[in-house]
Order: sequence, then C-alpha cells, then structure tokens
Amino acid sequence: MPCSLPSRRFLSALALLPAATLGACGGQALGSQTSAAPTAALSTPAPAKAAAPSTPAAPVQQALYSPAASGAPGTLTSLAPLVDAVKGAVVNVEVRSRPRPVSSMRRLPPGFGFEGQTPSRQGAGSGFIIDPAGTVLTNNHVVQDADLVRVKLDDGRAFDAEVLGRDPLTDVALLKMKNAPGNLPSVPLGDSDALRVGDAVMAIGNPFGLASSVSAGILSARARDIHAGPYDDFLQTDAAINPGNSGGPLFNMKGEVVGMNTAIIGGATGIGFAVPSNLIRNLLSQLQETGVVRRGWLGLAIQDLTPDIARALGVEVTKGAVVAGVNSGGPGARAGLREEDVITSVDGKPVDSAGALTRAVGQLRPDSRVKVELVRGGKAQTVEVTLGTRPAMEGEEEVAPRNGPTATAPRRIGVQLANTQDGVRVMAVEPGSPAERAGLVPGMVLVQVGDQKISSPEDVSKALNAAKPGAALLLRVRAPNSDTTLLRAVEVPER
Repeated sequence: MPCSLPSRRFLSALALLPAATLGACGGQALGSQTSAAPTAALSTPAPAKAAAPSTPAAPVQQALYSPAASGAPGTLTSLAPLVDAVKGAVVNVEVRSRPRPVSSMRRLPPGFGFEGQTPSRQGAGSGFIIDPAGTVLTNNHVVQDADLVRVKLDDGRAFDAEVLGRDPLTDVALLKMKNAPGNLPSVPLGDSDALRVGDAVMAIGNPFGLASSVSAGILSARARDIHAGPYDDFLQTDAAINPGNSGGPLFNMKGEVVGMNTAIIGGATGIGFAVPSNLIRNLLSQLQETGVVRRGWLGLAIQDLTPDIARALGVEVTKGAVVAGVNSGGPGARAGLREEDVITSVDGKPVDSAGALTRAVGQLRPDSRVKVELVRGGKAQTVEVTLGTRPAMEGEEEVAPRNGPTATAPRRIGVQLANTQDGVRVMAVEPGSPAERAGLVPGMVLVQVGDQKISSPEDVSKALNAAKPGAALLLRVRAPNSDTTLLRAVEVPER
C-alpha cells in the first residue's frame, strides 16, 4: 500500500488527508502528510485483547440511545449500550504490499521516470462487517495495491481477506474474510437521507493504531463536495476522525451505519467526512457481482446554471445543469439533446447543479432508459435517453472486473484501455510488457486486433483470448492525435 496520500484528496488550499494509518515495513513509522497535517507518528495497530467470540448482532429495530430521553438539560447520558451493541462488527484492516516496479500504469508526474521500485509498505485502517458470513466494507485507499489483507476483530480473532471489489471514484471497497465462521457480528446500513444536520452520530475505528476507539458528535453538514472526485456527496461530522479511521463506520443512534469515515482536513479540528450509506448501498450489488462499478453516461459537457446564464438563455428556471457540449455519437446526441438545454430532472430526481446531474446519472446502470426533463428555448420538454457506459477519464484508475475476460486479457499484455469518443484508447502501458515491446504507447487507439474490429475493451479481450499463446497477433492502431494507421505485432502471453 503506498504511503503517499492519494492525489485526489484536496480541499481548496487545505490538505485533505485520508484517514488511514500508513507505516513502513519493519516497524518504522512514516508520516506522509503535508505541513498542515498532524505531526504525531503513525503506527500499525496493536493486537486487540482476546475475548470470548461475539455472537451475531441482533437487527436494530429501535433507538439504542435517544438524546430526548436523557433527562434534564445538561444531563450526560452514556453511549455505552450503543457501543456494546455494535463494536463487535467494527474491525481493523491491516495491509501489506511487496516492492513492485514503478511504471506508467501508476501515472507518475512528468519527469519522474519509471525506473526503480516502490518500497514495501504496510498500513492499517478500519472497516465494518455487514453480514454474518464475513463481508466487510472499507475504503478503497486502505486496500489499494495491497498484496496481503488481514482483518482483526474486536474479540482478538483475525482472518485473511480477499478484495471482492473496489470503486476508486467513491473510495469504497468490499472485502471477504477467508475461512470465517458464519456467525460473525454484523451491522446494518441505515438511511443516510434520513439524517438531519444536528443529529447525533458516533464513530468507531482504529485511529493511529488505537483499536476500537469511540468518538461522538453531530452531523455538521450534508452533500459536501470536497473536490475529491466527480461523485462527491459527503456527510460532514465533528466526531473525532483521525488517520486510521478510514473505512470505519459512522453510526446513528439506532446502531445503523449511515456513513463510512473517509477523509479529514489537515490541521483542522472537528471536520471529518464520510461516504453516505445510501451511496454505498447503491454500489454493493455491482461490487458483489463483478468487483467493479459501471456507471451510466450521457455523453455531455455540463455546467451549473447561473442567474446570468439563465437570463441570457431566456429561461425562467433558476437551478439546473446547462449542456455546454454534446459528444458526437454519444447517448445524449442520439436522444436529441442539444447545447444550451437546461436539464432540471433525470429519472425523476431534481437536478439543481452540474454535480447533481453527474451523481444522479452515475448511480444508474448503463443501458438504463431514463426520462430527462429539460428546458429548451424557454419551453419544458421531456426526452428519453438510453444511457451508455461512462468511460474512464484521464488519470483515473480503471479497476478490472473480477474473474472476467475483460479484466485479464488486456492486463496480461500490460495495457490499460478505456472507451473514449474516439474509440478504444490505450491509457497506460506497463514497462517491459508485451504491449511495450510491440510499440504501443498511451494515446494510441486500437482499431483492429487480428481479424477482430474493435469497438470496446471487451472486443480486445475476446480477440486476445481467442489467439494461441505465443503467437504474434497483428494490431491496427491509430497514432496519438493523428488519423495515421499503424501496424503493430504483440506476442500473446500464456493465460
């Protein structure tokens, strides 16, 4: 696991830190924060004290703690019953990664080169069990690049775990504990939309290696966009969140998980962020089925509707997303969407900004047929659109599906592909791989592999899987930023 903080975490001029504890193999503590970050040494967690195995947590049907029932104003009421009911399902997630070559797949800044190796890494975060069979939710940045994942329970038991799926864009990962009994304590996902600003919340996690630490506070704000990614919709809390809390649960007073603690602002106090439980629930089925999240896509360039733009367009609506551009041949273009359309609703959900439209469409599956309400030329209209699949954008990590040919075939030859409006583009090439030896470089567009015309990464996988290992497979590619067609030959590796 890399010790450097994910580059996606920024908030204006303040350093935004993922709440994970990172350290070097061998026990020396590492601190990769900016100068605005806390200066305390980071360390891996100490083993929890052994205790009798926990029994499965009963479904939570009523409030375990109610501020309204706390007695006279100023009376301090204990959260101990709530803690006792849920802490058995909160886990420590320990990870290790072996040294590996630094490559273009990791997208280092220009001038950094690709030689050498990353050092061994170890780190620790938090997580929570969502079913008695041992399915665990945590942050993507906790387990990204991990070669070994181990989950430690509050009662002292520990299990190796495999990563079932990851979604870097929302920083969510799903783990499965190996050889675990089927009666583990678990906690349910609650309704994050039911939370109100000011509601009491409680966090449990592994800050700075201090296992099963409890903090409490209130929901400070909702729908925070901290510029971490295109689907930011964070809950903000003043419950203490620190490095090592990453992936841990944020509870309501019913003992339901309403958020996953994910990020903090370096140098600040009482400003932590959590991924809402409803967003996580929306991802779960795909993470369980294939290990990746595929999102709907309109193929539009959009921006917020401002009063000045509304006046210039002659529309009376005050909120929405303005279409600034339409991708030729994309889903929006095929449905008849135009520049200067003001989108106000999609799939029945109101759209009050460009970000709201991005999040609404991103929560829908590709090939979904949805109604888009818009204002065009001052008149309201409804357009039906069949969504496409959102392509990976420049600089984004593309996660491979679990046990799928799309995942294994391109990566076997050392190439990362993405659907773009120009075709199937090479996004990255692994140094020393068959793809590099064949002369493939980022920016090339694959036109044909063998006899197979290419229109998607799946087509590349089919062609590679059909080829005989050891054979030289002819590729037709377009050079970067050019219409020139080139021939390349790649050696098909063993499966």
